[in-house]
Amino acid sequence: MARLHAHRKGKSGSTRPFLKANPEWVAVEKAEIEDTIFRLHQEGLSAAAIGVRLRDGFGVPSVRLATGRSVLEILRSKGAKFALPEDLVGLIRRAASLQTHLKEHGKDLSNKRGLQLIESKIRRLSRYYKDRGVIPVDWDYSLKLAELQVK
Repeated sequence: MARLHAHRKGKSGSTRPFLKANPEWVAVEKAEIEDTIFRLHQEGLSAAAIGVRLRDGFGVPSVRLATGRSVLEILRSKGAKFALPEDLVGLIRRAASLQTHLKEHGKDLSNKRGLQLIESKIRRLSRYYKDRGVIPVDWDYSLKLAELQVK
């Protein structure tokens, strides 16, 4: 697949092995996994960080295979609320940190270009989420509001 903002082709990434069932060597029970996910969420970890922590620290290779649901589905069933999707929040954080960098270093043209590319990704992703009904239709990206929403 081609790169989004470059004129070259990218290398393909690795894929996980195809598994249909939870491996036998997973010693953690379904209820314990769900409780751990909610506890880690209360500590402030994102869904991706929770998956990594479960994989590396608790020996659960796939939450979906172990529980039948994804990390976000488990968190939503336990009552967790999310204002914005995690990937959109990550892009907004990157844009906010680049903006603070550019306030100090106004002539950093390569990072100005990087900020433009990140903001275009934010607009494209927000349009996708608006079409799917994940975020409100009247939500609009602005850097001042984005810094308040993310922090």
